[in-house]
Amino acid sequence: MSAITLDELKEKKKELRAMRKAMESETRARIVVHMGTCGVASGAQKILDRVSQLIDAEGANDIQIMTSGCAGLCSREPMLTVEMGNAPPVKYAELTESKAEKIFKKHVLGGKIVESSLLAVGSEMTR
Repeated sequence: MSAITLDELKEKKKELRAMRKAMESETRARIVVHMGTCGVASGAQKILDRVSQLIDAEGANDIQIMTSGCAGLCSREPMLTVEMGNAPPVKYAELTESKAEKIFKKHVLGGKIVESSLLAVGSEMTR
């Protein structure tokens, strides 16, 4: 296999940005489950699995689920972040499967922040 040229790489980057922009315009919400080592050790896989089940059950093709690494707050894991439209991201902490389900139903589907599990809105810590 031959090496890719710089021009080919730039073209690929342009294509991927266009694809991402198209996906984002069709996305109602993005849920990011933090899956660093600390998150996984605290049960983040169960949170990821539960949220995936809820998205499938809802038939919500306009809700993306993604994973990320450590958010830097190991003692607050498992965590997830909800991103919706132009609103600041909302980070939830110390989750269980039932708390994640409540966040999905109330925040992602209903647009209301779940105060009981809230950690931060944008970059502002709430507790």
